[in-house]
Amino acid sequence: MSNNLMEFHDMPKIQSPFRRKMRDGAYIATSEIEPGFEWVFTDPNVLAIEKLDGTNVSVVMESGQLKVLANRKNRIPFDTLDTNRFIQGVRHWIDRGTRPPPTANILGNLMGPHIQQNFLELDRPIWFPLDYLKEKASYRSYHKYPKTYENISAWFKDGLFSLMYQRFHESQKRAPEGVVFWHPDGRWAKLRRDMFDWWIGPRHGGEGE
Repeated sequence: MSNNLMEFHDMPKIQSPFRRKMRDGAYIATSEIEPGFEWVFTDPNVLAIEKLDGTNVSVVMESGQLKVLANRKNRIPFDTLDTNRFIQGVRHWIDRGTRPPPTANILGNLMGPHIQQNFLELDRPIWFPLDYLKEKASYRSYHKYPKTYENISAWFKDGLFSLMYQRFHESQKRAPEGVVFWHPDGRWAKLRRDMFDWWIGPRHGGEGE
């Protein structure tokens, strides 16, 4: 890793694998696959990972010490160690028994009170590295069925449940925000439930959101 701590990686903007078109004032996923995103549906190495409705937080470790915290491209100052929820979230993750590698740039999601809607109903902030989510929040059934638009839409509507919510709440079921698709070569894609035409309720922003 470079000694220049300004150089850190952040979670990239992620696109839907289904082309979205404006309909009734909202961008809705269609059955047309975006060019270059065929891998989401054809490559057996793809992981379908629960998308958490939290805050993206990047962590830079050097020689076992926390050097940088960043929310997107914004560095998080270290001058409020006792109250800063970002610091607390990383500390609570470490308290759960998993230490970050001594030198690494790690992407993850911060969840907890006053963070978005606190989907997991946590009583304290916890930071979840993406590598943890790949292991603990991947839908193994994704490759068991034909990956057609119709099947995926039906899965999102009636059969998709939050693996992380079940982990924290004794297998209780709750629908997640959506799924991110990860390829071992570093490619990403995402689908949210609010991208489909059957969704009733507020939706996220524009075409690239």
